[in-house]
Amino acid sequence: MRPLLPTILAAMALAAAPLAAQLQLPRVPGVGGIVGNVTGTVDDTLETADRLTAREARRLLRVRDQTLARLLRQNSDVIERDVRGELARRGELLAIEASAAQIAQLEAAGFRVLGRERIEGLDIAVTRLGIQSGQSLAQAQARAAAIVPELELGADNLHFAAGTVVAASTSAPLAVSLAAAQAAPITVPIGIIDGAPGNAVPVAAIKGFAEGAPTASDHGSAVASLLRATGVRTIRVADVYGQEPAGGNALAISKALGWLSASGCKVVTISLVGPRNPLVERAIKAARERGIIIVAAVGNDGPAAPAAYPASYDGVLAITGADRKGRALIEAGRALHLDYAAPGADVYAFDAKGRSKLWRGTSFATPLAAARVAAALSNGQRWRAALDTEARDLGAKGADKVFGRGLLCGGCGKK
Repeated sequence: MRPLLPTILAAMALAAAPLAAQLQLPRVPGVGGIVGNVTGTVDDTLETADRLTAREARRLLRVRDQTLARLLRQNSDVIERDVRGELARRGELLAIEASAAQIAQLEAAGFRVLGRERIEGLDIAVTRLGIQSGQSLAQAQARAAAIVPELELGADNLHFAAGTVVAASTSAPLAVSLAAAQAAPITVPIGIIDGAPGNAVPVAAIKGFAEGAPTASDHGSAVASLLRATGVRTIRVADVYGQEPAGGNALAISKALGWLSASGCKVVTISLVGPRNPLVERAIKAARERGIIIVAAVGNDGPAAPAAYPASYDGVLAITGADRKGRALIEAGRALHLDYAAPGADVYAFDAKGRSKLWRGTSFATPLAAARVAAALSNGQRWRAALDTEARDLGAKGADKVFGRGLLCGGCGKK
């Protein structure tokens, strides 16, 4: 069975082709959002893309939902829907900081302990619970919550990449206007939670958190190469996909964040999007309490989509994408808050084989913004003040819901 990440990107390319042609989007508008229907009034959520009509926004979500439903059918042996209808690892629940008495109650009700671990670097205890045969994950999750309502418990939800390749480039070398040779070196270590990069992108360390990891991926290579091109010296990569069909799950992401925290990363960039999850939320909070700045993409499900995570967790820098004309990406998703924009269209980066390609999506805006955070820290600056000074105001004057506090790294990612 093929890993879920490349499968979902390939499926999106086929499912979204008619929509992409109509909207003049790249063939894959990007997977990066939350399964679900449009909620709230579309008029209130469309201000991020004045070229996108309410009907097209709904269609963008329908394409994604249909694609994920197809992937669920194709991988039903390893994934299923949780109590909210979100995709998750099949047959498993995650209990956070569960007491012996709470576990005993669940075992008496037929749940099985599959494993116990304490997440390195974050000191979070997690118990993996198997559900009874014949029960769906949604049924088991609701039942467990009724038995121990005070226990923090959730499914092992899946997260997906928020961008994809648009076209191959004819020239091999990757360069940006903010060249590493010209810019002051960025010495603060940056961590990446994604797929692994290929050999063409040198990094300080790679650790796998999924079956078959580390495995070189195009998406992870692109993210890492953008950091290298902006002058970042030390990059550590946590591969949460490997070759696992249910990779990118909440437990893998939380363990990855713990390892990056213990490894001394001061900034972590996450170009993945999924639903709100109690374990990931707890891991994000613990990492922030240790002084780590987390930068995350808002996804590519369009402005009518439900709020995306981890970008929507408290204290996470939520990053959207803009094109080279300073317009918001019409497929850009949304978060509960928005901090900054960065280039997310016509961005050049390496694939897993070291080939320079053209990429699109909020996935690629996110590492560019993370590099500016690390640059400020490397220079001993107050990073928020430094970013606000650098950010170019776009759209409505001042901070807004389309570009946040402005565009960072505007010249980055160019040839």
